[in-house]
Amino acid sequence: MAELTAQLVAVDRMLWKGQASIVTAQTTEGEIGILPGHEPLLGQLKDNGVVTIRPTDGERIVAAVQGGFLSVVGEKVTILADYAVFASEVDSADAESHLHDEDRVVKARSEAELAAVRRLNQ
Repeated sequence: MAELTAQLVAVDRMLWKGQASIVTAQTTEGEIGILPGHEPLLGQLKDNGVVTIRPTDGERIVAAVQGGFLSVVGEKVTILADYAVFASEVDSADAESHLHDEDRVVKARSEAELAAVRRLNQ
């Protein structure tokens, strides 16, 4: 089976790095799926988007991302996000309480976090 080397990096930490069979991300141009052999690509991540990584071994990884870029070069996918958190780390009640926050960034992060939790539970 063909594989990709994928890494998900936020400004403050490396979230995940390893071998994957597919990576999907929500970009400003729509949702994109990256499989082995994909053409080189540079995409801008959606401000309140979701990234899903299907590792070659282990459970599916779902993360909320806030801004940043996705790069595909050869068999390597790099997701560089301004902010990222695993869906499994999200406190849904806390995120829901911030949906009506006046701070746009806090509200957008909460929307992304809840979208990631919904995707994880699908």
